Amino acid sequence: MFQVRIHGRGGQGVVTAAEILSVAAFGDGRFAQAFPSFGSERTGAPVVSFCRIDVDRIRTREPIVAPDALIVQDATLVHQVDLFSGLQPGGYLLVNSARGFDDLGLSDLVTSHGDERLLTVPATELALEHTGRPVPNAVLLGGFAALTGAVSIDAVVHAIAARFSERVGSGNIAAAREAYRIVAGRRGVLADASPG
Repeated sequence: MFQVRIHGRGGQGVVTAAEILSVAAFGDGRFAQAFPSFGSERTGAPVVSFCRIDVDRIRTREPIVAPDALIVQDATLVHQVDLFSGLQPGGYLLVNSARGFDDLGLSDLVTSHGDERLLTVPATELALEHTGRPVPNAVLLGGFAALTGAVSIDAVVHAIAARFSERVGSGNIAAAREAYRIVAGRRGVLADASPG
């Protein structure tokens, strides 16, 4: 089972990101489960959502405490919330930021987990460029597909198209594809290929 925890703030589409990711996993022929955890539901408050992906039916329902991957939609949470708790050795980390891990004050995390599976991508900037709105959720899922191979970019694109209107969806799809190309390029993955 591949377990993903998504951190962000209210209004950034954290819950929607987990839902889109689960739909993408279904599109790739896997079982998936997505659910949120709210402390306070106001805009700007920290929000966490979870997604599990597996080839078998998923029976567990508890929050994910030992994720295989973390998606951080808001880098301002890095030193405010214990985001990295339970991240598995060799786990994946994708942070929405144009800055590197040293600039974010995360060099210790890179030292302890290695840098081959830890990346930043400027998702908010890509979202603004392609949609006119600073909502990074769908963009990060494109980067996540390239980083982990847990879902294909084609499945992410279809899930985004199913979730949003054509106008909103097309911008998010373009931004997600660009994030996929950026992350794939950094990892040395062929950007036109769907990850396995």
